[in-house]
Amino acid sequence: MARSFFANEQFNFELQLALGQVAYGSGDVGELLSTAERIEDGNFDSWVAEWTAVGRRIEEIAESCAASGHALSARAAYLRSSQYYALALSAVDGTTDPEALLLPTFRAHRRTFDAHVARLSPVAEKVEIPYEGTTLPGYLFRPGWEPTQRPTLILNNGSDGPVTALWAGPGTGAVARGYNVLIFDGPGQQSMLFERNVPFRPDWERVITPVVDYLLGISDVDPGRIALYGISQGGYWVPRALAFERRPAAGIADPGVFDVSTAWLERLPPEMLPLLEAGDKENFDHFIEMGLRDATPQDRQTMAWRAKPYGTSSPFDTFTAVRQYTLHGLADRITTPLLITDPEGEKFWPGQPKRLYHAVGGPKKLVGFTAAEGAAGHCEPMARTLLEQRMFDWLDETLSPTR
Repeated sequence: MARSFFANEQFNFELQLALGQVAYGSGDVGELLSTAERIEDGNFDSWVAEWTAVGRRIEEIAESCAASGHALSARAAYLRSSQYYALALSAVDGTTDPEALLLPTFRAHRRTFDAHVARLSPVAEKVEIPYEGTTLPGYLFRPGWEPTQRPTLILNNGSDGPVTALWAGPGTGAVARGYNVLIFDGPGQQSMLFERNVPFRPDWERVITPVVDYLLGISDVDPGRIALYGISQGGYWVPRALAFERRPAAGIADPGVFDVSTAWLERLPPEMLPLLEAGDKENFDHFIEMGLRDATPQDRQTMAWRAKPYGTSSPFDTFTAVRQYTLHGLADRITTPLLITDPEGEKFWPGQPKRLYHAVGGPKKLVGFTAAEGAAGHCEPMARTLLEQRMFDWLDETLSPTR
């Protein structure tokens, strides 16, 4: 795999992913690497402070460009600033005062992203998708204003990704190819979690069905050419939704995830699983809490960050909830054509892309990504243009969109 920049695995992955998105304008190599050099490895306060500082500096550049009438320069700088604030956000739960930092950092990220999309041509539309008595916030991007029906790609985030990770890559690639693009926050994701306290849910068809309903009410959406892409844990949510919601014409799981819980259960000491199986909440929670006292700051941060979207109040409840996120008994119901990515060195769900591929009942394609291509690792962090090429070549053939 590509060289490491940090010993801290999360820091290293986040920087690799950001470098992989430079091709789409959501960062400059020099800004990324010079900021990384100032960060104390494994120090979450240092990480958040440095990325916040560079985010603020680039936001000030964007504001100056906008005030001087340099719209394109402002648009580009706002996107970079949004990415840097998102990098800060990724480690807030490991800092000494996460509650004080979370919302200001998130809102800075969204403020600058909104300023970027407001300067696109055509301007992206901020939308509210009706959902169970409330709404899901999102963005609708179009390649043009011509009154013609187009293929539309729904971009479904994972457990913790920012909107910049979806727009910089699959979003821009789709618009360039003539697709409409819808990015949204689902339950437990970003604004739905941070501002509304709405947690994850395993039955993601209850999310995607109202999203598809919403799109079908838009005149320039071709109802027969709606596709669904899911990144990271979205690699579970997309096939889960497609097991019930048949209207999308294609789906992409990047990577394929059959059972989310394995990323949690395989890290448990052997003596812990029987406690979970027996429903022994008191002893399970006691052992987890004792272990976290002796854990590294990275492990404590990972537990806090990963558990938060499930909306649970104890480790036992979190692990119990995670076990609901499985495609066991459901994958064979999927009849929608599905592309499944299978990156070498998948960290969280090794072997699951192939497991999902063999379980799916309908048309399917397994696409590998290798270290020799520079494309290994969870979500192919430094090979996003290669991912874009392969997924859109497949989508073009599957949907046959108007070019």
